[in-house]
Amino acid sequence: MAEPRDELEGTEQPFVSHLIELRDRLVRALLAVGVVFGVLCLWPGPAGLYDLLAAPLVANLPKGATLIATNVISPFIVPLKITLMAAFLIALPYVLYQVWAFVAPGLYSHEKKLVLPLVVSSTLLFIAGVAFCYFFVFGQVFKFIQSFAPKSITAAPDIEAYLSFVLTMFIAFGAAFEVPVAVVVLARMGIVSVEKLKEWRGYFIVVAFIVAAVITPPDVVSQLSLAIPMCLLYELGIVAAKVFIKHTQAPEASAGADTAKS
Repeated sequence: MAEPRDELEGTEQPFVSHLIELRDRLVRALLAVGVVFGVLCLWPGPAGLYDLLAAPLVANLPKGATLIATNVISPFIVPLKITLMAAFLIALPYVLYQVWAFVAPGLYSHEKKLVLPLVVSSTLLFIAGVAFCYFFVFGQVFKFIQSFAPKSITAAPDIEAYLSFVLTMFIAFGAAFEVPVAVVVLARMGIVSVEKLKEWRGYFIVVAFIVAAVITPPDVVSQLSLAIPMCLLYELGIVAAKVFIKHTQAPEASAGADTAKS
């Protein structure tokens, strides 16, 4: 009986060819971010993007209060940083496509079935976390904080401090929404079984609330807004892990499992 043909046979490339391809794909990714950055600078412009980012805070400030800049160049630098961040998020699907196109030729078909869905889902989940933070969490958090502010205090947040706060929250919620991907990877690699993940459900809930208490501001609204989605996404990850393990096994493993059953 003839041995099965290796799927990757004939796909080997010299090391220099790999480096050239890597360089080309990095250049394409950077150009994509640069093009989007240029478009955003034209419309709506760095100032318009900053106003959009600051809208949840400004809407909850006392009447007449505004953000301030304590650094001379902050009104110029901060909006540019926000524009670059927005450009990267918009171009992220194309950047990840370049990463995928570089590594895909070296993967077997069953590995592609695992990697591509993980790349797409991790991107969508990160963007969903950022969107959830901006559209829901910010409004509730700023409203809650302002409700406790004494009337003798006039709120005038610094724009650099606000940017730092926003980036921290975006990264925290974006990373938290990656819980299903982490669960799937751990289960698929055999580090943790699905049964163990179910047993550790209670421990994860405690960890989720501890992480939320450390990362988010010291208010109940933001902590619950981070901890509850993490717990729900953990359950989603367990369900997804079952599906991925079933459909991304190597042909030899699947054949062995079928033989064992028979």
